[in-house]
Amino acid sequence: MRTLIDFDDAPVFAVPTADGPRVGVLVDGPQGWGEFSPPPDCDDALAARWLTAAMEPSTVGWPDAVRGRVPVSDGRARAVIEVDDVDRAVARIRDAEGLELVELVCSSPADAAEVRRRVDVPVAVEADLLGADPQCADAAVLRCGELGGVRRAMRRAERLGMPVLVEFSGATSIGLAADVALAAALQDLRYACGPVPQWLRDGDVVSPARSLIPADGYLPAAPMPAAPDPARLERLLVTDAATVQQWRALVRRAAALL
Repeated sequence: MRTLIDFDDAPVFAVPTADGPRVGVLVDGPQGWGEFSPPPDCDDALAARWLTAAMEPSTVGWPDAVRGRVPVSDGRARAVIEVDDVDRAVARIRDAEGLELVELVCSSPADAAEVRRRVDVPVAVEADLLGADPQCADAAVLRCGELGGVRRAMRRAERLGMPVLVEFSGATSIGLAADVALAAALQDLRYACGPVPQWLRDGDVVSPARSLIPADGYLPAAPMPAAPDPARLERLLVTDAATVQQWRALVRRAAALL
């Protein structure tokens, strides 16, 4: 199916965020659009997973939803804690109030397990970390981009057999729509998704009516992402030739691995 997509002319965009521009490529396939926006320092193997996720809605489509809308967290009852020191991480969690879930950012399953043992709040870690120790957390964090799309993320959830937290990995509503589709297709959705990134209100590529801004704490599930709005996309297009070539080259290398 990748032969039906023109990667050479795919638009490269940059969304302004508080941490600097979030750059990506929009993929226009026979069934619609997808978003390719991996970390800029990713290797080709990770880029290939992101490209698979971007091609999924634009070629084969997403699995059927079991719910028409998904709950979205406002971030107040959730904390993201970097575990560079277990004691400090535990202290930060204990000092916080009203938390329903804590996402641990760490590379050690042993550290995650120790934090989990010492706090009364459920903890979530990246799905890959649970491969080393399935007991190191209460929930798995799933993101469509890095896992290779909705179907692959669902298979990972099935293998893990535990509650999951769907986090939004896209830079625009086109990318976020994949994470919403994942949450809508999961049989067990115990935790609210997100939260939606702050920059989306001012830096989206779709029309305001199709932008994925929560209403009453929910986002609607759709069978495919919205198409980009030409005027809004024009404002966010990358014009620097070197950056455009860099991202299109990454797309081509990723496509070669599929």
